[in-house]
Amino acid sequence: QVQLVESGGALVQPGGSLRLSCAASGSIFPGNTMGWYRQAPGKQRELVATISRGGSTNSADSVKGRFTISRDNALNTVYLQMNSLKPEDTSIYYCNLRGLVAGNLISYWGQGTQVTVSS
Repeated sequence: QVQLVESGGALVQPGGSLRLSCAASGSIFPGNTMGWYRQAPGKQRELVATISRGGSTNSADSVKGRFTISRDNALNTVYLQMNSLKPEDTSIYYCNLRGLVAGNLISYWGQGTQVTVSS
């Protein structure tokens, strides 16, 4: 089992910045990809950004140029630096860790952290 604990969510004004962190613990398998997803009320969960253990990243068009994903493999931690926040970024942000184990795709989720962008 893998446990993911997010932190850093808060209320912030439009144009502000936040940094989310997600620490993984437990039976972490090699070659994993970690990432952030978000879900607003009444909407489906959507990709924000992912990063492989080797550092390859992928992000949604809506956050490119504003959000940066990074990870510290020694700490098993992934970060999401969010700048120029907009009200439409308001969501619960979920951390995800996934990878292949014995040919099976395994995926773990954190409990989520609330980000609210409002004046």
